[in-house]
Amino acid sequence: MKRSGILNAELSKAIATIGHGDILMIVDAGFPIPANAWRIDLAISADLPTLDQLYSVIAPELIVEKVMFASQVAEHNKPLYRSLTTWFDERDFVPVTYEDTVGPLAQKAKVIVRSGALDPWGNIALVGGVDYKAYFNDPECAVPDMYRKWLDREPFIPGAKRR
Repeated sequence: MKRSGILNAELSKAIATIGHGDILMIVDAGFPIPANAWRIDLAISADLPTLDQLYSVIAPELIVEKVMFASQVAEHNKPLYRSLTTWFDERDFVPVTYEDTVGPLAQKAKVIVRSGALDPWGNIALVGGVDYKAYFNDPECAVPDMYRKWLDREPFIPGAKRR
């Protein structure tokens, strides 16, 4: 038996396949998942699992470069926004239109994970990143300016209490 982390074999495999720029979406129970998508349906019943429960197991295992969500979330679904700030770095937040979340982002997503959440605008696109510090740890390797911001920033620890 696997000792820790995600026990669902398909979800664990999906996360392991996410590369730089790939999109993994975590969506609510009513999301219109495209027919050709790699769908991982974890919905059991209303709000089981919740979005927060899924973030809590996915965020520690996935390097995320962008978190894309409907712009309505910050103002109209404050509990969801708070959950996002717990599990993901606000510096990586990219609000988009709701139409983008159910249209172009869903079409481009490599994986779509369906929750049981009944959460307004609860469709979040996580864009895979890389560990820039690991890539640029050789002092003889020049760091282009476009990557400097990633190297100079304080690390974000998903789920950690912040000041």
